Amino acid sequence: MRTKTAEWYECKMQYLKTLDDGKEKTVTELYVVDALSFTEAEARFIKEMEPYISGESKIVAMAIARYSEIFFSEDEEDDRFFKAKVQFVTVDENTGHEKKNNIYYLVQARDIETARYYTTKQLEGTMADFSITGLNETQIIDIFEHE
Repeated sequence: MRTKTAEWYECKMQYLKTLDDGKEKTVTELYVVDALSFTEAEARFIKEMEPYISGESKIVAMAIARYSEIFFSEDEEDDRFFKAKVQFVTVDENTGHEKKNNIYYLVQARDIETARYYTTKQLEGTMADFSITGLNETQIIDIFEHE
């Protein structure tokens, strides 16, 4: 398991996809790319998708993804992506009050139980108390990161 911190952009592309049975269908798929700006994200995303698209295509949505980190898996069976909402609890030294902060991670895993395990494993040893308050499968097909 490796992690990567970067500026992530979610990109939705609509294109004509050839299905396993040879038929073509217009699909809209979600991908994630790391980049320094929207302009770079769009250019990198189009370049990455070029080999897979033969007909017309268009980017229908782009947004900054608020993932603190992405936890990648090297296991081939981990072929889905889950968004983990983790709540960290810290104590304000001056007032003694608890403060709760939500941080979002993207986790590559085969199922929700594996995603929970990977998230817990990655966060072990942190100084603050934490709990996983949300874990949902995403529609993300793939992630394109700088080499």
